[in-house]
Amino acid sequence: MTQLDEETATPAATDVRLGVWGLGAMGEPMAQHLLTARGALAVHARRERPALTDAGAHWAPTARELGAATDAVLVMLPDLPQLEQHLEGPDGLLAGVGDRDFLLLIGSTSSPVGVRELADRLPARIRVVDCPVSGGEDGAKAGRLSIMLGGSPADTDLAAALLAPCGTPVRLGPLGAGEVAKACNQMVVAATILALGEATELAARSDVDPAALWALLGGGYAGSNLLESRREKLVAGDDSPSGVAGYMVKDLRFAADVAAATGTRPALLPALRDAFDEIVERGLGERDIAVTRRFTVERSDTDEAN
Repeated sequence: MTQLDEETATPAATDVRLGVWGLGAMGEPMAQHLLTARGALAVHARRERPALTDAGAHWAPTARELGAATDAVLVMLPDLPQLEQHLEGPDGLLAGVGDRDFLLLIGSTSSPVGVRELADRLPARIRVVDCPVSGGEDGAKAGRLSIMLGGSPADTDLAAALLAPCGTPVRLGPLGAGEVAKACNQMVVAATILALGEATELAARSDVDPAALWALLGGGYAGSNLLESRREKLVAGDDSPSGVAGYMVKDLRFAADVAAATGTRPALLPALRDAFDEIVERGLGERDIAVTRRFTVERSDTDEAN
């Protein structure tokens, strides 16, 4: 495993015309860091972001125009289908790229198998790196994301130099390795936030102040970046959207695919999948992942009613 940072930047990297496709909760702050570091950036999304264009970003109204204006694009869409439906056709990214060599950086949390299959279908001149991120909206805004790279050494070296303003890029192996790492990450996140939600409600129902509980336990083995990020939400019962809980269903499905492909028989993963499936079934999928406390309340109240 090779850690890559800003010192790996090369003249070739600084000459690359970079774009960002997808300007949601993660993509927009990442684009802001890239624009600040590079002084130029092309962006494309469903709607224009004045905060970026006013700061000097070039707005590309279509995927084709984004491809024409760039040599590399970071894709921050929910998954591969949202990318693939705008790759081909007269207004697709590939039409704008033409016959040039091009670097496609897939930052979505996706299936590693799906990423490899997409790369196999694309022309050889389109080089693919998977680069999912961890750190949430807070990490994106602070420029402290963990960026998981999969691809050839040369392509991931260039990707690391391009993405360094957003956090810490690390090459983990060949194409798809970044997505495997993200699946592992999401398993830990899902298990942790579910435990935090249940423990918070258990404490509250036992007349233990959750704020005092987490202030104490946060300094021990129960402490984590996730607890630090979501402690106030859990204590207040605030699950207004930030990191959407429903996305975890997709992420855990990819983890299950990796487990099946590698002959791994997990004990916890099936339970996590059941829990997040139930969260979505209860209509809570659009809430923040801190909804696990509300989920625990609803399940408990349902049991009491029965």
